[in-house]
Amino acid sequence: MDLQLVLGVAAVGVGATLVMDLWNLFLRVAFGIPSLDLCLLGRWVGHMPKGTFRHERISGAAPTAGECVVGRAVHYAIGVGLAAALAVLTAGESLLRPAFLPALLFGLVTVVFPFFVMQPALGLGVASARAPDPTRARLKSLMSHAAFGLGLWAAAVPVGRYLGAHA
Repeated sequence: MDLQLVLGVAAVGVGATLVMDLWNLFLRVAFGIPSLDLCLLGRWVGHMPKGTFRHERISGAAPTAGECVVGRAVHYAIGVGLAAALAVLTAGESLLRPAFLPALLFGLVTVVFPFFVMQPALGLGVASARAPDPTRARLKSLMSHAAFGLGLWAAAVPVGRYLGAHA
């Protein structure tokens, strides 16, 4: 993969994650619906070098150095990684000729990671089964990942135009 494609993937991943973050900000401001505290994501990652990958309640775990910066960096790195996965799965078509429906569907599929990895590891159970309102938490996750999928497409449109013009 050449440098332009790598930078394109990074731009799409950052853009898609930003769309997700803006959606979550809208939900918080308009409806008071909280999102994952990225500092807690950083705390989870901060405990990993000590061998702790699962917590009874991540909010009750000891804070780690720089957890808020780490959490935000990991959140965006995951977004870039998922954009790279989509680019690989589509042999670059998601960058060169972005299509709305495949990007949206891929975004929705990525909800398997929070449902089956992050939420259980943070103490919320599989698909937020231990959350105060599991249905609300699940719907919020699905909508956030739909926003991520929308962002994959929206960010790829200008990247695809740029790459096409510089091919």
